[in-house]
Amino acid sequence: MLDKVVIANRGEIALRILRACKEMGIKTVAIHSTADRDLKHVLLADESLCIGPAPATQSYLNIPAIISAAEITGSVAIHPGYGFLAENADFAEQIEQSGFIFIGPKAETIRLMGDKVSAIEAMRKAGVPTVPGSDGVLGDDEATNKKIAKRIGYPVIVKASGGGGGRGMRVVRSEEELIETIALTQAEAVACFNNGDLYMEKFLENPRHIEIQVLADGQGQAIHLGERDCSMQRRHQKVVEEAPAPGITEETRRFIGERCAKACIDIGYRGAGTFEFLYENGEFYFIEMNTRIQVEHCVTEMVTGVDLIKEQLRVAAGQPLSITQDEVKIRGHAIECRINAEDPVSFIPSPGEIKRFHAPGGLGIRWDSHIYAGYKVPPHYDSMIGKLITYGENRGIAIARMRNALSELVVEGIKTNTALQQSIMEDENFQNGGANIHYLEKKLGM
Repeated sequence: MLDKVVIANRGEIALRILRACKEMGIKTVAIHSTADRDLKHVLLADESLCIGPAPATQSYLNIPAIISAAEITGSVAIHPGYGFLAENADFAEQIEQSGFIFIGPKAETIRLMGDKVSAIEAMRKAGVPTVPGSDGVLGDDEATNKKIAKRIGYPVIVKASGGGGGRGMRVVRSEEELIETIALTQAEAVACFNNGDLYMEKFLENPRHIEIQVLADGQGQAIHLGERDCSMQRRHQKVVEEAPAPGITEETRRFIGERCAKACIDIGYRGAGTFEFLYENGEFYFIEMNTRIQVEHCVTEMVTGVDLIKEQLRVAAGQPLSITQDEVKIRGHAIECRINAEDPVSFIPSPGEIKRFHAPGGLGIRWDSHIYAGYKVPPHYDSMIGKLITYGENRGIAIARMRNALSELVVEGIKTNTALQQSIMEDENFQNGGANIHYLEKKLGM
């Protein structure tokens, strides 16, 4: 097993990794910025090390500082959590070249999946269903691009090959808009991602966002742990996630899950990962693969009983998966609400000191958070301050428990989006299940 791990992230995911390490007898090193001296995991880790000032570029994204921290502390591995550097192939490569273990996939796998064009091609080869599209990078010939769009059928979406976070993508509804839209998207792609490659695919009007959780050990074994529905989102940011997805049958789950597991073996995947799909009219369409643990991994843990972070650590240590596919059983239902330090109407971030705090509790309630009374939410990072997860024998009970838990949650001194989450739980269309990815934005009048 790993002896000592550097936790190269902050917030609730850093605390989650710390807990898993403690359970497994692994020593921990918490690296942090000057703004994060009082973070919960920093206070609880075996060792802590300040690696730079508050701006992420000078601390949490500073690769030489992170590797130096591993060297100084005698660590053997680095866990990137999610976000930040978790899907940076150069980071993974530099860690391995420096003699440490990167707790995640190999650099070449991250590169393969990070480029949307090569990712789609790899999925097609593995038999994973994909969205009809350009089958590669778009060229400069206008007539050819018009032919491709006509073959796919309008509306189409033009996407940056190296894109993410909702940037570098535009919908085109008619041929007259196509050429200008391609030029605009390319300019944005170069500015944001330093990569002007674009591709085109069918734009689905009313899809749901469903994703498949996978685990692979890089030794020829891979399993899936069912699906999550992440359709409650705004501006490509998830707000509520749940598992299993309403309306997905065991047969459908097995069909798509087996293909994702096979794809993991085909590409030599290692660790935890997620296949993201658009789902419409009973069909799955691959969008991208996230080569990391995700914010919403908790709902999968609740319905399967599998500790995803511990499996990551085992795989990184060179061990095979501790579970087989036939041991994976989905029971009950879990819902996760992301609690953000932000105005619930305008979504403007609300940093500051938490004056009063009370966490919800009771049967089937999980609260993953780094906050406490007196903690100062810094203005430099993502606004998520916690995840409230509820579990029940069925979806109705999980929703009822979430309504109760949200009413119990007390965070004073800053604004939070709790009121928004309460309105979603009370929403009839959400309660019925199966709302599409546009529903929340329409509900909010965005």
